[in-house]
Amino acid sequence: MEFRQTNMFREVRRKNKIINDDAAMALLQSCRRGVLAVNGDNGYPYAVPINYYYDAEAQKIYFHGARVGHKADALRSCDKVCFTVYGNETIKEERWAPYMQSVVAFGRCHLIEAGSRATEILKRFAMKYYPNEQMVDEEIAKDGKAAQLYEIEIEHLTGKEIQEK
Repeated sequence: MEFRQTNMFREVRRKNKIINDDAAMALLQSCRRGVLAVNGDNGYPYAVPINYYYDAEAQKIYFHGARVGHKADALRSCDKVCFTVYGNETIKEERWAPYMQSVVAFGRCHLIEAGSRATEILKRFAMKYYPNEQMVDEEIAKDGKAAQLYEIEIEHLTGKEIQEK
């Protein structure tokens, strides 16, 4: 799927640093944590690290959180979000200056209503972090009803590779 289709978002300034969509989606798939940025209180951005699950087939990012609090209030006020991951640090030339990849995704975030779809997504999400399916099933049976799932529909995604020097 091609994400760079709209003029609504800025283009990456240094085009020679761009990684292709497949590499960007692979980074989204492999990272364990990212940073979610929302429009917070009094016009201040609010960015918070989160665990997440990226569904490559649906091209959506899922995360869970409390039903109340700064993040939940911000998402109720404005569904526009930015989500960032970074990783794949490699040494290519100079030992002291590693390369690192990052992905920035812009999109709209919505609550997922409780039900069979939410439970299915929660299980796929949990399988990313728990060592086995039995533990996932036990945790969902115990606390699954309290989990509030959110879904980010990606509107624009870019990936870059930079050298940290």
